[in-house]
Amino acid sequence: MKEIITESLEETQELARKFAGDILPLPKKTGKTVVLALAGDLGSGKTTFAQGIAKGLGVKDFITSPTFVIIKEYKIRIAGKILRQKSFEVRKGLRQGASFRSLFHIDCYRLNKPWQMQELGFEEIINNPQNIVVIEWPEKIAEILPKDAIKIKFEFIDENRRKIIFE
Repeated sequence: MKEIITESLEETQELARKFAGDILPLPKKTGKTVVLALAGDLGSGKTTFAQGIAKGLGVKDFITSPTFVIIKEYKIRIAGKILRQKSFEVRKGLRQGASFRSLFHIDCYRLNKPWQMQELGFEEIINNPQNIVVIEWPEKIAEILPKDAIKIKFEFIDENRRKIIFE
């Protein structure tokens, strides 16, 4: 377990951008989808962290919370091009060998039962190793969350500072 306190929104995004570089090689090593489970109260930094992950993966779209649509898909781009090959060299700071094509940002806040997520194609999303899946409010779907999901907890300290715990 590792705890980090960030002092600003920008610092939280930068931490996530760097973390994206660490997760890029995972599907090649494991053959599995990378699932990030971001837990914490409203305003604790989950969406800000997701924005940083997207930046680190080269997503050019503006990332907003998918609270009302539940799932948003973003194409992963490097140098402005959609990835069309399994192996690529990514820009400075990121590692070689990833095969990600899509970032799925999921917000389970409005769900009442885990089966509601299954009706939205959750199984297909989490079983495709070319996807990175970022889930906010993972406790709402704990029963169907992959056991190997990377759990990250967010705590509000004050207006600027957040505690981020990598479990």
